[in-house]
Amino acid sequence: MAPQQTQQVEDQAKKDFRELLDQYSAKLPKVGDVISGNIISVSKGEVQIDIDGIATGLVRGYELIDESGEYSNLHTGDEVSATVLEMENERGLVELSFRSAGHKKAWDKLRAMMQSGEIVSVKTVDANKGGLMVSCGNVNGFMPVSQLCPEHYPRIQGGDKNKILDKLKSYIGEVFEAKVIDVNEDEEKLIVSEKAAWEVKQKDVISSYAVGDTVEGAVTVITDFGAFVEFGEGLEGLIHISEIAWQRIDDPKEFLRSGQKVQAQIIKIEGSKIFLSMKNLIADPWTNVKEKYAIGQKVTGKVLKVNPFGLFVELDPEIHGLAHVSELSAKGPVEPTSVATPGSEMEFIVVSIEPEQHRLGLSLKALTQKTPRNENEDAAPTEDAVTVTDVEKEQEDASTTEEVPS
Repeated sequence: MAPQQTQQVEDQAKKDFRELLDQYSAKLPKVGDVISGNIISVSKGEVQIDIDGIATGLVRGYELIDESGEYSNLHTGDEVSATVLEMENERGLVELSFRSAGHKKAWDKLRAMMQSGEIVSVKTVDANKGGLMVSCGNVNGFMPVSQLCPEHYPRIQGGDKNKILDKLKSYIGEVFEAKVIDVNEDEEKLIVSEKAAWEVKQKDVISSYAVGDTVEGAVTVITDFGAFVEFGEGLEGLIHISEIAWQRIDDPKEFLRSGQKVQAQIIKIEGSKIFLSMKNLIADPWTNVKEKYAIGQKVTGKVLKVNPFGLFVELDPEIHGLAHVSELSAKGPVEPTSVATPGSEMEFIVVSIEPEQHRLGLSLKALTQKTPRNENEDAAPTEDAVTVTDVEKEQEDASTTEEVPS
């Protein structure tokens, strides 16, 4: 072969080799790439993978952990995906990771669940005072107390945090149905809600009720701020302390007991929250209050409570009045505690009646006045007077700060 022909053959061979090398290099993965391949072998602590016939990959140790749960039972020939950690390890193999690839798959799946609203099963693994630590597949998440359904919400008398924690710990090991409501892969934060899943199931049931309906059920839990009543197909409503009866109530347990059958009217529906009223089914005793009491009338009542601003007084089981501090003595300001104690039977003069506001003002100092007041004279409390309704509202506002399922 002539030298010129020999040179041409060598040049072509070099060109073909470069092209072959370029093709091979193009197929080689890079660190961080997610590759697919078939399993060559599975042994204790490691898995070898064929990478397109151009290299062999190795997954071992901690990198076998897969958050997506897809590779928990592998066999030779299975197609898998893994992330490239190192192009060549000490054994000349491509170092791979199921953990990294599985982590991304798991969080992508959680995001898809959140967007679709899919209901998933989560297992409770631990608890703190704020809620439950749960596992969703192989990813750990959190379920705040506020996201528990009514059945599992820890309603503890007095809000004792230790008792709340004990109740939450009793759920460890249980499986709840929940919806994914927050996913943040960067912070590895997963929040789930049992209440949201419960709302989906109860949607049709709740929609069959309307404000104004009367329901009958059993008292399940009594708290400082009211009582919960279960009715219908597993529904539960709250009767706030202000909706139990027309008169002022200090402790719901004085009127209700656990397991008691009651009737109530639905007064508000907000999502899964249903608010009930017992007093709406009872005639308002204040409607005819002027038939029982009149301005200037001398009455006898029992002091129910002594506050810095006056005395709460029971005139009869349905009508309560307030003797403001300014009405306790004609000699000037006095401490209410120096005038009466709870349970004291005392005489008063009725100084104001406002049926629409459920207010009845009483006076001790008027007992010493020569001319009783009439409806046109001082019929309303003074500017700084605190009425029964004002105080009840203040207490109602305070009681709603108690933790109620939202």
